[in-house]
Amino acid sequence: MSVKKAMDTPLRIGLLHYSCPPVVGGVEEIVSQQACVFHRMGHSVSVLAGMGEVYTKDFSVRIEPALSSKNARIMKAHEECKKGHQGTLERPTNKIYRILKDWSHELDVILAHNVLHMPFNLPLTLALRRLAHSGEGPAVVSWAHDSPYFQPSPAKYLNSSPWVVLQHLHPNIHYVTISESRMRLFRKHCGGGHWRVIHNGIDPVRFFYLDPKSVRLSEELDLFNRDLVVMQPSRITPRKNLELSIHIIRGIKLLGYNVLFILTGAYDPHEERGVAYYRRLRYWINELGLQDNIAVLAEYRFRDRTKLVLDRIFIRDLYLMSDLLLMTSKDEGFGLPLLEAGMIKLPIACSEIAPFQELGEGICFFGLDEPPLSIAGRIIEYLARTNTLKMFRNVMRRYVWDVICKREVFPFLREITGQEPE
Repeated sequence: MSVKKAMDTPLRIGLLHYSCPPVVGGVEEIVSQQACVFHRMGHSVSVLAGMGEVYTKDFSVRIEPALSSKNARIMKAHEECKKGHQGTLERPTNKIYRILKDWSHELDVILAHNVLHMPFNLPLTLALRRLAHSGEGPAVVSWAHDSPYFQPSPAKYLNSSPWVVLQHLHPNIHYVTISESRMRLFRKHCGGGHWRVIHNGIDPVRFFYLDPKSVRLSEELDLFNRDLVVMQPSRITPRKNLELSIHIIRGIKLLGYNVLFILTGAYDPHEERGVAYYRRLRYWINELGLQDNIAVLAEYRFRDRTKLVLDRIFIRDLYLMSDLLLMTSKDEGFGLPLLEAGMIKLPIACSEIAPFQELGEGICFFGLDEPPLSIAGRIIEYLARTNTLKMFRNVMRRYVWDVICKREVFPFLREITGQEPE
């Protein structure tokens, strides 16, 4: 199989937990985010849970009450088991095993969140281990968030059979946990074993309610992996002084930053001066080697050649995904972008003209006659003092699900399912 074909082949992924939305909880949110991102990235997704609802039509969601952590029969079987009657687990374990076999027969992999380590439905734990042991089902991943054995004094019954299975690693199961500190705890309490750390992430598409156009643009411009994203919502006219913006961006790049500058404004193609100015800007972008660092959206076309049509929702999304608002105008009557950026605590760097000075407080001003490299250095110093920037960019570069999936999740899943590129 070619590398491209292997990487493009959709995976059939099952996500398993005691509950799913609208049940509220941290693990439920992670399951929901993973399912949404996997689906959006072109993979086949199926969610199986004991409580919740069929909360989407985008992919399969199946509710089986026997898998719940609050199922009355399961809870009764637990109580009997604690008294020494282990035989009460046999029937529910067999029932859940049949459910798992039926659900998973066309899957490549099951991501089982917490159910192999938490004591909330032991028949589910035993049934999933049996499925993995059979070698007839898909690859099984224990995506482990927590364990009762991490507590200073776990309940005594947890140290007796069959509950101790929650500590035992199975050779046919792959083990993932969500942080280095969790990995140390699991190794300590589960007898070592091989654990892979894949951090939880966040999905900006859902968190910000991003428009599909914004999602496509962020992917095509590799926005989440940049060191710095700068936006300027200005029309392309000489008074906006956009050539200064271009030279400032060059200065930031020379300082060692993988910067992306997004210029949103349009120009009038029927106005001769506007066309000439746009061509001059394009000349500077090419001359300075900034083709990969500057996106002029006035004539932007997606990779499928469809034209990007801007609207207010799209502009709002750019504010939310950017690190800095840059305004280099020579003349303005007001400065609405400064207010828009202020609303979402976005850092601002702008020319020291009267309207901006009236509005601006705690922002980075620069003179129009200052050298662009000097302005670039001032902006970087200003951002270094802005407490929110480092955390925002750290999240966007390392903890966005799209990034985590491309770098870690899918290479791992292809490895354990035998779909690695040759």
